[in-house]
Amino acid sequence: MENGRHASEASVAESMATANSGRRRESVESAHIEVTEPQRPTLFRKQTLRGQSHRSISEALRLARSREEQETLLGEEEQADDDGCYPPRRDDRPRVENPHGQLPVYTTIHRIRQLIIASIARYVDDPYSTEQLKSPRMNISVIRPLVDHLYDPDDVSVVYCLLVNRVQFLREQSYQAHHQTVNNTRATVCELIAARVLRRLDEDHEGRQGLLLLANVLVAGFEPFQNAPPEVTRGHQISLHWTIRDHFWRPDAERMLTALEVAIVTESKSFLSTSACQKIVDAVYRGRITYTPTSFIDILPDHYKNRGISLYDPRKAPLLNQYRLIVPRIRNIIEGVQFAVLLVLYVLVMVNKANSYGSDHLRFTLYELVFIVYAMGWVLDEVASVFEHGWTVHTENLWAFLDIAFCLIFWTYFGIRMHGLATNDGSISKLALDVLALGAPVLLPRMAFCIMPENMLFISLRAMMADFTFLTLLAAWCFGGFLFAMRWLSESQDGSNAHHPLTIAKWMLWIWFGLDGTGVQRSVEMHWLLGPTLMITFAFLGNTLFLTILVAMLSNTYMMLAQNATAEIQFRRAVLTFEGVKSDALFAYRPPFNVLALFVLLPLKLAVSDRWFHKINVTAVRVLNAPILLLISLHDRRYLWNRSRYLAPPRKHTWLTIWERFGAHGDLQAVFESEPPQSVLDEMDDVDEVLGANDYDAPGGYVDALKRRRGSRSVYSGIEGNGNGAWSRSMSRAGTGFGREASQGGMRRRSTRDFETGSTTAVGEDFTLPSADAA
Repeated sequence: MENGRHASEASVAESMATANSGRRRESVESAHIEVTEPQRPTLFRKQTLRGQSHRSISEALRLARSREEQETLLGEEEQADDDGCYPPRRDDRPRVENPHGQLPVYTTIHRIRQLIIASIARYVDDPYSTEQLKSPRMNISVIRPLVDHLYDPDDVSVVYCLLVNRVQFLREQSYQAHHQTVNNTRATVCELIAARVLRRLDEDHEGRQGLLLLANVLVAGFEPFQNAPPEVTRGHQISLHWTIRDHFWRPDAERMLTALEVAIVTESKSFLSTSACQKIVDAVYRGRITYTPTSFIDILPDHYKNRGISLYDPRKAPLLNQYRLIVPRIRNIIEGVQFAVLLVLYVLVMVNKANSYGSDHLRFTLYELVFIVYAMGWVLDEVASVFEHGWTVHTENLWAFLDIAFCLIFWTYFGIRMHGLATNDGSISKLALDVLALGAPVLLPRMAFCIMPENMLFISLRAMMADFTFLTLLAAWCFGGFLFAMRWLSESQDGSNAHHPLTIAKWMLWIWFGLDGTGVQRSVEMHWLLGPTLMITFAFLGNTLFLTILVAMLSNTYMMLAQNATAEIQFRRAVLTFEGVKSDALFAYRPPFNVLALFVLLPLKLAVSDRWFHKINVTAVRVLNAPILLLISLHDRRYLWNRSRYLAPPRKHTWLTIWERFGAHGDLQAVFESEPPQSVLDEMDDVDEVLGANDYDAPGGYVDALKRRRGSRSVYSGIEGNGNGAWSRSMSRAGTGFGREASQGGMRRRSTRDFETGSTTAVGEDFTLPSADAA
């Protein structure tokens, strides 16, 4: 008792001492100035089950089957219209109304801007990278609340509005240096939230309706001032780029942009590389999803018919469907063939000139005439591509700079050649052919770009060429001072020049690339001291410093692209897909027929109605492209809705891999080439029904149901059937009863409680093997 009383008194004293020390600490802390954190606006969080593993295996398999259903042909019960579009049109009107015309796009854009600004405050000076924004802390505190607040399946313009805000934040980044890092972080947040919203839409909507919903999110056209108040739109009705768009032959046209186009312009590679976005990009590229695209300028517009976003059923479509000529995959193949024809004609012209001598060397031949006519059609197609979606989108194409370079070379050659033929001047004609010879370094690499468009070497080469050009021009501007100084040093007392400026520039160029040191030796002729000093200084700066910086820049560029190789390749796919969907009727004509269509159909459009012009245009396209349209129709009816893994093998696939099926591992590939029969599917469904059982080894649980399903295929029954029943009977007589127990499903596992409590059990105690008598 005495000991207990002393213990209680000690505990009371200890508690009193602790309380006194706490009061002293509070009095000391109260002497400091406390700065309260500014209260940030709270966001409404919807009741969602994100982050919880609540899906059973059967539901997961059902979702997997729904994904596969999106890659198979439309069912017979889903009737498409006579154009092969599903869902079918409601009436016979040629143009459909905008199904998203009532969405408050203007309000949503500014609402998202306020939310992003409130979430990423101005006093945040340190920039957040994409990896930091994906961290658990930022995901819970910033990203997920914004996604929950903005996610709305009924509003397909949210992703578009997020990407529009990304454009504005990136623009503010370049103009407001004191908020540069904050705006960069806000732009990254917009891209990340857009990707999360798109992924959630993909997860929550299954089947073909989900595929159509994602397509409406990405390729449906929206206007930034859609449903804005009258006082806002009144001051923005006159704009230059909208005035260009509103042609007199299409007064109802609107300047609409898609979320996919805005993502390409802002280079949102993380957004474009998501699985949900690539699913739609692949469907549009193959022609499974069709829509009427918006364009900047149409040289030969034919917009009498306008179809909304729909799935394409080739079985219900007409046999000669001219709209299939604007499918990106088909368009890419046709453009490759057109360029191959151009290259062959170019080689024939130059080879024919090289094999002729004397007066016939500069003669205008039939090969050159055919080449000029075809090249004019090819150049017209390139110019129409620039007008279709604008200069910014077109230059994102991998080989756009090569096409533009050849267009400049061709028009220069054509003008000089026509002048030489008109004046019958041989020197001018020779100059024209010399200019045309400059097209060889452009056309041959262009063919390599067509064959391997997703090769990482060509993707990095485009970016490195831009860095190289910029640094070379900057160095030439800076080193121009050395040229002027040495030119003035070469002047004599009477004002005469000892060396021509072009000669000095040639010496400097040789020193720059380390080819020759003549300039250093001849520099004493300019001045015995200042000449060598300037030339050696230039050699150090140009040949050493410049080349070192150039190699470092190109190495850094290639390393950055190689680290994000997947995102870069998928970004190029998105650019190729978006640019491949054409609305201009001029793309339906092959060169050189597009030149003829331009001079015949364009004046005809002013003389006839839109309906008759559409009929004339469709008839001409079907007649001129009948063999191509027939092949496309036959291919689509057989292969369009086949699964992608059968049509698109891995990117590293080559023609040599076809011999793999004849090797020792051919069965590994052949087992997936055919669908399993119905009996196997039924067995999979039966097993799936019991996979979610709570009690693994309870009566009627997974083990019992699975063994009942297997039946006579049990391992031990098979052994008895093969004449080895003596082994099972001997085990039963030994008191184990293993064979009978295994066939009845009586095998018992250690319970979960044993693992949780950490109790040690011998290996022999994991299973209870009753004797034969007990059995």
